[in-house]
Amino acid sequence: MSAFFRRVSKSKVGTGLMAAVLLAILAGFALADLSNFGSGNLGFGMSSGTLASVGDQDITERDMSDAMQRRLTQARQDNPGADYPSIMSDFGPILDDMINERSLIAFSDKYSFPLSKRLIDAEIAQIPGAKGLNGQVSQESYAAFLRQQRLTDAQLRQVLAGALAQRYLLTPVAAAGRVPLGVATPYTSMLLEQRDGEAAVVPIAAFTAGLQPTDAQLQQYYSANSKRYMVPEQRTLRIARIGPEQVSGVAATDQEIMAYYNANQATYAPSDTRSLSQVVVPDQATANAIAARAKAGATLAAAAAPAGANAAVTTLTDQTRAAYSGVAGNQAATAVFGAGKGAIVGPIHSDFGWVVVKIDGVKAGGGKTLAQVKAEIAAKLNDQKRKAALEDLDSKVEDAISNGSNFDEAASAGKLPVITTPLITAAGVSRTDPSFKLPPELAPALQSGFQMAQNDEPDVISLPNDAGYAVVSPGQIVPAAPAPLASIRAQVAGDWINEQATQRARNAANQIAAKASAGSSVADALKSVALPVEASKPITARRIQIAMAQGPVSPALRMLFSLRAGQSRMGAAPQGGGFFVVKVNKITPGNAITAPTLIAQVQGELGKAASQDYAEEFLNAVKRQLKVKRNNSAIEAFRTRLTSSGG
Repeated sequence: MSAFFRRVSKSKVGTGLMAAVLLAILAGFALADLSNFGSGNLGFGMSSGTLASVGDQDITERDMSDAMQRRLTQARQDNPGADYPSIMSDFGPILDDMINERSLIAFSDKYSFPLSKRLIDAEIAQIPGAKGLNGQVSQESYAAFLRQQRLTDAQLRQVLAGALAQRYLLTPVAAAGRVPLGVATPYTSMLLEQRDGEAAVVPIAAFTAGLQPTDAQLQQYYSANSKRYMVPEQRTLRIARIGPEQVSGVAATDQEIMAYYNANQATYAPSDTRSLSQVVVPDQATANAIAARAKAGATLAAAAAPAGANAAVTTLTDQTRAAYSGVAGNQAATAVFGAGKGAIVGPIHSDFGWVVVKIDGVKAGGGKTLAQVKAEIAAKLNDQKRKAALEDLDSKVEDAISNGSNFDEAASAGKLPVITTPLITAAGVSRTDPSFKLPPELAPALQSGFQMAQNDEPDVISLPNDAGYAVVSPGQIVPAAPAPLASIRAQVAGDWINEQATQRARNAANQIAAKASAGSSVADALKSVALPVEASKPITARRIQIAMAQGPVSPALRMLFSLRAGQSRMGAAPQGGGFFVVKVNKITPGNAITAPTLIAQVQGELGKAASQDYAEEFLNAVKRQLKVKRNNSAIEAFRTRLTSSGG
């Protein structure tokens, strides 16, 4: 129902302007649905790289590029083949969102409204994804969160500053919206209005018989609609892999393995663990007395008993020397691990007092010989050496490119295997070889290869998941152009037939609607034009059904409530399957007095719509006062470059 009243009140500001706006921003890093509010359109005084400015805030090409890259990443979660042209409809709303965000920040700056670092730090601390396993934000967890979201710290703080400005500036304004009962009552009556009519469908498929284009008609249609058949830019890419397979022969020698074994005796040498009882007292005299009684045969607990509560006995099980050294210090650990089972050691002075220890048990550790761990050490050293060799090979190739080598020379310098793709689009799809698939790990090479000019030097890029590196260079480049008619003749013929049939169906639907508006029923109008279509059907609904609909509302039902009694009109059917004709036969007004509960609901929804309008007007006033400027020439140039890059 709220969607209906937003339309009734013509509000443009989405519910994201309310207190929940911060969560919405953090979820998708897109600002609230604030679009098409209008602003200045001059670019005077701005650099070519600045798309818009407001107050002390600029929106640069870099800002917009980052925002569109995040939107593309988001789109590719649903459609891996998505590219910039496919999301270009989001360009305008994203830019408008950024202008709205910066307007509120500039307003806050101008009037010293506090958006301090501490305030933003507090918001960062509340982001679930920025917290570590202990539930706290650490430098490492925060850095990982930024990498995952493809944001810098400065960019995230910019987004949060905008969200806070919306929360603290727009939410109080929006909270003031209230609608009187007298205003809500007629709206409620409107919801209860009932309409009765009839509807019929005129499908396009009923008009395709006998349609077959001549060669001249096909050529004319193709020429007039060539943009519909555009093939995006295609390239062949030459890719040379620098991967683990190039260094698979690198291996550790026996001498290197032995040297590693000898250098890590602490890991491989025999060791033992000990179970201990100990007592710690504050003075040496008491410790001497406890040690004497224990050495005379008393248990450590009995020996410590005369010293009272200050001489409690603790038990430590399976202690290594390193672990016990951390507890009692190196001096005590040396003495304890130098004595045998049952020995009384001490007193020894430690950081916590005087220690007396009884060795309750000893477990000897066997250690490992070189033969036992040779394979383990070899695997570790091989991995280290191969990584180093891979880095050396990468450096060798990069040095060759830096010294002026072309792709073939650089690949030859590193003795790298080279693959050449067929002609592919920026999405990695080949029109000539549908079975071609670029390995997923080479996706960065695909992106880089489509960003390079024909004569650019080769690019060396890192591959994900430790897959190594790749040298990439474009080969053949085929600019975007319409596909040849011969290769898509059947498709063009089908489109021509569909267009002709669509025009016939539209004319028929208009004829039916005109006869129905002139007094005929839709059923009689259908008979008069003798169409091979299904008979008309009655249609009855209340306006509230549109307001309460959970999903899309049929266009025919919407049209039923847009016409006068006795009027008929034609509309396009969903999914382009044809046309429908609707006629309103009877309108029964609603009576809100019979639904007092509904009046209260309507009053609440209208209040929300009024609140959103208040927020919209406040934002408009902010933008007028700060004189938002848009550099339209820079915006269009940037949009064009982004579209042509493909993504």
